[in-house]
Amino acid sequence: MEYINLGKSGLRVPKYILGTIPFSGTNGFEAAGNVQGEQARKMVDICLEAGINMFDTANLYSKGDAEKVLGEAIVGRRDQVLLTSKTGFPLGDNPNSVGASRINIEQSIDQTLKRLGTDYLDLYFVHLWDGRTPVEETVAAMTDLVKSGKIRYWGVSNYSGWALARTFTIAEQPGYIPPICQQIYYTPEAREAEYELLPAGSELGIGSMIWSPLGEGLFNGKISRDKRAPKNTRQGGGWSEPWVKNEERLYRVIDALQEVADNRGLTVPQIALAWVKDRPNVGPVVIAARNEEQLRENIDSYEIELSKDEHDKIESVARPEPYYPLWHRAMNSIANSSPSEITYLQRYRKSLELD
Repeated sequence: MEYINLGKSGLRVPKYILGTIPFSGTNGFEAAGNVQGEQARKMVDICLEAGINMFDTANLYSKGDAEKVLGEAIVGRRDQVLLTSKTGFPLGDNPNSVGASRINIEQSIDQTLKRLGTDYLDLYFVHLWDGRTPVEETVAAMTDLVKSGKIRYWGVSNYSGWALARTFTIAEQPGYIPPICQQIYYTPEAREAEYELLPAGSELGIGSMIWSPLGEGLFNGKISRDKRAPKNTRQGGGWSEPWVKNEERLYRVIDALQEVADNRGLTVPQIALAWVKDRPNVGPVVIAARNEEQLRENIDSYEIELSKDEHDKIESVARPEPYYPLWHRAMNSIANSSPSEITYLQRYRKSLELD
């Protein structure tokens, strides 16, 4: 397993990270999975054997129960693993138990550390943008957590490009500690992050960690034009995400993934993961699994290298529409583009039939 520096920090993390949204499966997360006790510990074993030593969770997942399951699974080996968690989603009726305010961040971290059975997190995320809390307050609270030793690094998740840039600009001021990572949604079908988030991350020195690269179950290999999602899957179990703008576009992506998978004797999830991990500006990728078989299958995808033709086949069927000013720049000033964005602009030129 390859280890990469996360953003401009000295923190080295594996290219694949295990996500724990399937852990516990309680409090509204039943459709996500039901990984408990010994099975969770075995999954940690499998990951460590494969060189995956980072585990991602959130207080949102099963309303804290996923953190408890993960904490139990790493008992006796905290020094071998890197832990991340997140806060920001409302978990109850308390008006201060939500968002990126100092009070919520400080309350949440103590609760998370207790559930995980540890004194510190290696990386702590603001789970979503809070437009009602001053950015300075959020940055100061996270800086204080780093200085106190409760967290080593911090990041943001599900931010827009301007919110990411504003947060980083504030955090660069003297006395503050900037975020080193953004966790974002990116799949072969959901490519909006290419507009600003992926280039911005690279330009700012913020690592881009990808959550749900399999589209929250859309690319599990069990869904196609002719097959609906089975009930024992997230998409068949009433899961509300993700939003899919164009189903025909989604099925074109699935068709392309299936064709490449069939030609390789591999699976749709493996091809989807192989495509995402090698995309420009992509840092670590958060994988997840309901059972050991799925986990091993997903881990094996790390060794897959797609040919240029295979990669392009998947890329072309869901290329984002080049909205302004991107179409204008692709037409007129591509020579002035930065390394972080030139790949996308070159593809927009193909969409505009300029090359």
